[in-house]
Amino acid sequence: MSDKAEKSPLAVFREHCAKGELAYQVTKDGEAIYYPRIVAPVTGGKLDWKVSKGLGTVYATTTVYPRKGDPYDVSLIDIDEGFRMMSRVEKIEPMKVKIGMRVKVRMIPATEKEPVYPVFDPVEGA
Repeated sequence: MSDKAEKSPLAVFREHCAKGELAYQVTKDGEAIYYPRIVAPVTGGKLDWKVSKGLGTVYATTTVYPRKGDPYDVSLIDIDEGFRMMSRVEKIEPMKVKIGMRVKVRMIPATEKEPVYPVFDPVEGA
C-alpha cells in the first residue's frame, strides 16, 4: 500500500465542482459513468475522469413543496456526454420546468454546512 493516500472519487468530483467543472467518469470502452465510483460497474475495471460541457436536457421533473420554505424543482437531467443525474433547475419557477428543456450547469459554492454542488439553469433561446 502506498504512503500517499489516494483521493476518493467524491473528493475528485468536488474538486472539479469547486473549479466550476462538471466531472464524470468513463470506462475503458468510453461509456460515461455517473455518480463517482472507485471501479466500473459490472466489470470492476479502471475509470478515467472527463469534464462535461455542462449541457443537458430535462428528462423528468417534479416540484417539491416543503412544509417550510418555498417550492423547488427536482429533475433528472440527461447530460449530453451520455449520463443522467439528479439535480435542480433554478432561475425559473419550479412549475415552469418542462421535460425536454435545455439546461446548463452552474455550481453552488460551498458553505460551512454544504459542499459545492451542481444545479442547472435554463439555456436561453433553447
